[in-house]
Amino acid sequence: MAAAGTGPGPLAGVRVVELAGIGPGPFAGMLLADLGADVVRVDRPGGQPLGIDPARDVTGRNKRSVVIDLKAPEGPGTVLGLAERADVLIEGWRPGVAERLGVGPGPCLTRNPRLVYGRMTGWGQDGPLAASAGHDIGYTAVTGALGMIGPAGGPPAIPANLLGDYAGGSLYLVVGVLAALHHARAEGGSGQVVDAAVVDGTSHLTAMIHGMLAAGAWQDRRGANLLDGGCPFYGVYETADGGWMAVGALERPFYEEFARLLGLDERTAAGRDDPARWDGLREAVAARFRTRTRQEWTEVFDGTDACVAPVLSLREAPAHPHLAARGTYTEYAGAVQPAPAPRFSTTPGALRRPPAVPGADAAEVARDWDLPALTPGTRQEGSR
Repeated sequence: MAAAGTGPGPLAGVRVVELAGIGPGPFAGMLLADLGADVVRVDRPGGQPLGIDPARDVTGRNKRSVVIDLKAPEGPGTVLGLAERADVLIEGWRPGVAERLGVGPGPCLTRNPRLVYGRMTGWGQDGPLAASAGHDIGYTAVTGALGMIGPAGGPPAIPANLLGDYAGGSLYLVVGVLAALHHARAEGGSGQVVDAAVVDGTSHLTAMIHGMLAAGAWQDRRGANLLDGGCPFYGVYETADGGWMAVGALERPFYEEFARLLGLDERTAAGRDDPARWDGLREAVAARFRTRTRQEWTEVFDGTDACVAPVLSLREAPAHPHLAARGTYTEYAGAVQPAPAPRFSTTPGALRRPPAVPGADAAEVARDWDLPALTPGTRQEGSR
């Protein structure tokens, strides 16, 4: 397992204000912090309803926290003081909330015309549903992404909140923020608002599928296509001990290696080229996988080009030999967690700080950002 590392990260020197929220906003803040940005999270009195101890919340790593009561008279001004000194501000509230609290794009950009103001929502800043509550499962549902996942004849499978919140939300917010920061720092550049919506990003992720659909190479139903489990050489199969193996032997050379190692006879393996025979091929593949355990099949396919891998649990993944050799996971602050990604040859990211505890870093941030109003003992540090 990788050591935490001490690299500065390519965003060293970039200051980010994160107005605390839940879901994709904190993950985006973590990614920026992993890349070296100085991320200060503004927590509210009483904290966030995350349901876990903040000291164990991995998305709070590499950040610092201050507590500011935005409903107190001096609260908005203190946040504007942070925005004035920052390069980026990100918030994930419903449209209009930041404006009502006095920390919307207008006053922030007035104080700091080069500020990148990143907004993370599910539905976006406008549209009929903009003011409505929602979660990952609803956002992925209306974009068609959720409907693609799962077996034919069965319900859509829920991919945790990875597809909407984090892939369609957090990563698009970070891409937008970095692009806007590049513009703001260019000669004659200026700050701007980045409107990152989970529905927009998730829809964008389906671009290739839409192209295949338009070309007649994708059927608009679950479990009927090349990449959704519809073909028998791209799917998951149960093993003798109740484990699972993932098969992705799409290209012919890889499929031939797969069929040889699995022990399919030549006639059965030839069913690859005839979709009318796929059901029979699927049954044959499933029957073969049921003859050995997951570990036994892992040993059969290990190091080959058959494109077969064991389906591991979250606790098992860090011990996988390849991931362990690369240091894909690390143990830091008493928790096993993914190491920073991606990797940089000159300015690697690192885990520099454990998850931020609300309000614990006020004095440090007050000193480093030259903002005395954050000093412990001021009204912002406690409840009203």
